[in-house]
Amino acid sequence: MSGETPDGGQVEGGEAEARTPFTERYAGASRLAADGDAVRVALFADLARDPVHARGRIRDPLQFRAALSALYAVVQSDFSYKPKDRTAYLAYQRQKKQSASQSQWEAQRAWFEWLQRNDPLAFLVLDPVVTVQPDALTLEVFSKDEGTYASLGIDWSAFELDGDLRCGTTHIDFSATLDDGLQRLRSYRATHLSIGPDAVSVATEGQPEVLEKRIQVPDAWLRGFLQVQSAATLPAATFSLAPVDLYNLLRHLRLNGDRKKGGRAIRVELVPGETPRLVLEPWEEVLTAAGAPYAGRTAQVVRIWGRRRLMLIRRFLPFVESVDVHLLGSGLPGFWVLRGGPFTLTLGMTGFTAALWSRSLSFDVLLPRPTDDDPARGPVLDWLRGAWKGTVAEVAKGAGQTPAATRKALQGLCQAGLVMYDLAHDVYRLRPLTGEPLDPARLAHRNAREREAADLLAVKDAVRIMKENRIFGQGTELEGKVTVAAEKREYRPLMLVDDEGRVSRAECTCKFFRAQGLKQGPCAHLTALTLAHARAEAKRAEQRGRGRSTVVVETRTYAKRHPQGETLYQVGLDRTRVKIRWGERSDARLRLQQLVFASAAEARAAYFARIDELEAGGFLDASAG
Repeated sequence: MSGETPDGGQVEGGEAEARTPFTERYAGASRLAADGDAVRVALFADLARDPVHARGRIRDPLQFRAALSALYAVVQSDFSYKPKDRTAYLAYQRQKKQSASQSQWEAQRAWFEWLQRNDPLAFLVLDPVVTVQPDALTLEVFSKDEGTYASLGIDWSAFELDGDLRCGTTHIDFSATLDDGLQRLRSYRATHLSIGPDAVSVATEGQPEVLEKRIQVPDAWLRGFLQVQSAATLPAATFSLAPVDLYNLLRHLRLNGDRKKGGRAIRVELVPGETPRLVLEPWEEVLTAAGAPYAGRTAQVVRIWGRRRLMLIRRFLPFVESVDVHLLGSGLPGFWVLRGGPFTLTLGMTGFTAALWSRSLSFDVLLPRPTDDDPARGPVLDWLRGAWKGTVAEVAKGAGQTPAATRKALQGLCQAGLVMYDLAHDVYRLRPLTGEPLDPARLAHRNAREREAADLLAVKDAVRIMKENRIFGQGTELEGKVTVAAEKREYRPLMLVDDEGRVSRAECTCKFFRAQGLKQGPCAHLTALTLAHARAEAKRAEQRGRGRSTVVVETRTYAKRHPQGETLYQVGLDRTRVKIRWGERSDARLRLQQLVFASAAEARAAYFARIDELEAGGFLDASAG
């Protein structure tokens, strides 16, 4: 049965969700404070961490306000579905009446104490992670629904610095009170910024106590925060947009509500030498980008979901000068880099708004597992402690390591929470996420079933995909066979993954699934099947680059746009059979032709001959989309 632990952790099938306790202590609540004729944005740093210090005058208060407002929109965002519940609202009304006669400081402290007693899950996120380095100030946040990451980099040219910097990493108190104060910034009033344990030099009367936040952060949340750094280092399709392209995209989404059927993705059509095209589903609205032509080598179509999360950056959009987009693939994370003068906002989003286990596990397969016995990690970390940042080549030269060993060590340090990858500037920065190093082994798997699935995959032929059938309009049907030697049994997991990457149907013959279904998450055998399919997809992608002689089972989708709509072709190879489906995207069903050959070699030749014919005819490879 499911339930709750005393500290608020959820129990799944008798296993409590692992959590990491954190205590953040501040000398005051971050706020907008009067400073003579000017105002000061006082950001109080965590007293439990090494002190950092930065102070200076903000040259453009309006752009600073817009950037931090976008950051606050991300840190408090939660797009996960929640049923209506008036309990929290009624509790808020009672708390509001009780604190009517209290000062702001007393009311805020009482509110934190109430949350600790009654809603320990409210503090599922750490306050923003702030890194002061010689070249820039970096603020990182992660949303409550674990789906959005944001990094705001501010070059020191945006400030008139007052005094020396004290570099390091800390947390800052970032509350609704601070956000309300930021909205009062004006261009005609001198504005200063202070970061440090004593952000305001003159203590405020009536606030002698330390503001303390005690939170229990789920390990899954920490795991996602760490993995987003490694995700940014993976190969991606990169293209540029003009700010007006992003504006047109958000405008259309704001004026048109989503529909239950017809798709909710953005199809990005990338053709070498041509500007990207953004197709909005289900309206099939085509937005031709005004940015630079796509510089990739191959044409492709990538679908991305969770598009309404882009609304989080709308406050910063008027100051944006260029937009770079990095997409790992359909249903995989993507990064949007918005540059505006000395400000750079990087928004990293998972493949979907919801925490869908199918796609999240597929992404895990692409990441290397860190190891503590890597001999290059020590020299690399020591060099970064002195230089603070560097490219792979610079770190390799400074640490005396090969580029390959350096890259592996840096990825391991990212997953250990000691280093961050700055995608916007292509450098690695020293940034300890917490005061103490995290244990990567503890964060390697979400639960015991995922660990069991990983162990099954490590055994040769223990997890096999017996059938893979692509059904038009429904998705891909996977049937597997999982052999568990310890139990001397075979299990038959089956799942149907729709075209948007969601598992619409899942079954398994194991006892756990018969008893729980999917109420407590997928069983180990369904998880192993998902991982095996992700590995097979990665292997097929690699085979496409190496040659065609080893391909036995594969399905590709090609699309070509015309004034009346879009024509689709699905060509599939299954050993000695070739299936061809074609028709218009708007059609409910595609026409089907099935060819059977005497040998796999003949079928392979016919399959690739049809693919060459489609590519020569101007069709785009939309297999991943």
